[in-house]
Amino acid sequence: MSAVEYHKDGSVGVVTLAKPPHNLIDNALLSGLMAAYDQALKQDCRSILLRSSMRHFCAGADLNVIYAERGDQDRFEKLWAALEDVPVPTVAAVHGAAIGGGFELALLCDMIVAADTASFGLAEATLGLLPLLGGVQRVVQRAGVARGKEIAMFARRHDPRALERWGVINLVVEESELGNASLSWARQLAAGATVALGGIKRLANLAARGGVRAADAQQAQTNDDMWASQDRVRGLAAFAATGSGTASFEGN
Repeated sequence: MSAVEYHKDGSVGVVTLAKPPHNLIDNALLSGLMAAYDQALKQDCRSILLRSSMRHFCAGADLNVIYAERGDQDRFEKLWAALEDVPVPTVAAVHGAAIGGGFELALLCDMIVAADTASFGLAEATLGLLPLLGGVQRVVQRAGVARGKEIAMFARRHDPRALERWGVINLVVEESELGNASLSWARQLAAGATVALGGIKRLANLAARGGVRAADAQQAQTNDDMWASQDRVRGLAAFAATGSGTASFEGN
């Protein structure tokens, strides 16, 4: 059985962590994730949903191989490019524990929908480590410097409601509703104007990493991509006809 499973649900690429017992991260799992995202793009998926079929979302790195398989800067940049900069919106559906690298995998998604019973933590400091996949800087992006340091330095497990208040998690739902709610978000994003949403994602990521000036430097090109899209034509035509945003977008 593959550590990562993939199937297409309409225009949503559903990527499922499926490595017993707790989706511990090693190079094979990361390679499987990157391959699944690539397959979703090749099949013209317009959003990606990342979820788990195990008891937990992901309990972190496999400590038996963590030292031997630690990556260099080039490998990390390829991983971030494949998972975080994928040009379609991504949603993480988190249940159980998202600890260490599992929390980091969720942070690489654009949005996080969590079960009310889930728990999150960057636990590496308790082992004399630091988050290996960029978790420090990404939790700081979402929660701010003071909260980000608190989360990483104290290495505590956090209730999803607190992380929702801090801006780390987008939505908390009852555990029984997690599948439906997260898939609904992914479907809504997949039904949107893919070129425009991709532009929003690109500018948001640029601003988060390099500030407003970095995003401003790409604004004109991003605008040009949007103006050249057929979905822009559909959107404006629908507004002219109905006076509201009722367009049916096709993703081009």
